[in-house]
Amino acid sequence: MLNLLNKRLFWYLALPIIVINGWALLQIFQYFGRIITIAVSATLLSFLLDYPVLFLQRHGVKRNRAVILVFLVALVIILVLGIILIPLLLEQLTGFIEKLPSWLESGNQQLELFDQWASKRQLPINFTVWTNQFTESLSSQLQDITGEIISFVVNTVGRIFDILITIVITFYLMLHGDRLWNGIFNWLPNHLEIHIRKSFRQNFENYFIGQATLACLMGVSMTVSLLFLGTPFGLLFGIGIGFMTLVPFGTALGVTLVSLLITLENFWLGIKVLIVIVLIEQAIENFVAPRILGGFTGLNPVWILLSLLVGAQVWGVLGLLITVPVAGFVKNTVNYLRYYAEFNP
Repeated sequence: MLNLLNKRLFWYLALPIIVINGWALLQIFQYFGRIITIAVSATLLSFLLDYPVLFLQRHGVKRNRAVILVFLVALVIILVLGIILIPLLLEQLTGFIEKLPSWLESGNQQLELFDQWASKRQLPINFTVWTNQFTESLSSQLQDITGEIISFVVNTVGRIFDILITIVITFYLMLHGDRLWNGIFNWLPNHLEIHIRKSFRQNFENYFIGQATLACLMGVSMTVSLLFLGTPFGLLFGIGIGFMTLVPFGTALGVTLVSLLITLENFWLGIKVLIVIVLIEQAIENFVAPRILGGFTGLNPVWILLSLLVGAQVWGVLGLLITVPVAGFVKNTVNYLRYYAEFNP
């Protein structure tokens, strides 16, 4: 009984300290946000590129040569895709923004016809008032959206130096990352070092490899399907769904948005697109995703949603990408420390 009271008292006293430390850590992240973003991005890239490096090493290639080869190939692929895809995507994005008001008007007309059909049969359905308000609100924000897109492009061009620094750090992490991580982990007790290395690899590398594979598969299959169906802006929508796959629950949101937008322009095309992309999404989610991802995070969906909200608040897009493996890593580490404390008093 006394031991239980001591544990409760410990947590009552520790909770305010944990909250204060969390708040201080958040302030540090916000103050050094740019530097942390570069470091985290470079670390993630080095983790992802380390897999082909290890593959080449297993086939007799020395690590330094394997790192240089993989780095150059990845750089060439990114440059080629950027030169080919970015202009096409920007062109389609501009066209989409220009077409969106006419799509909304087309959607309103379709709903008005449906309301007329319902009123003739004395059905208590009226979508017109709600859709008119929604259309006016969305149309008034189109200029703001366009300005934000232009601002994003300008900021991206203005951060070329950050991108170059990230590339350089990624290269050096691929070459000398082991020594860096060994130096950091040597400060930890031996048992905790072993656990953190294993948990860190499981929750970060496997997660990003799995999510990146799913995103590529989803993006390619969706793009091909949308283009085959003759969907306007099929390249933009397909790649958009692929990118949203990198975030948990993002695929369902992307499929819903794309189907809704196409339905506004052409109702029956939207229905066909909805059926096809839902079938593709379900096939990948149910047959491919379990084999790639498994269930290694062990997180409750509620905690995943909360961690996504926190990650978006702290780091924006980068926070959305890393928040789930971070949450899984924290959960595994806390469980390990609690287990170790119970059996090693």
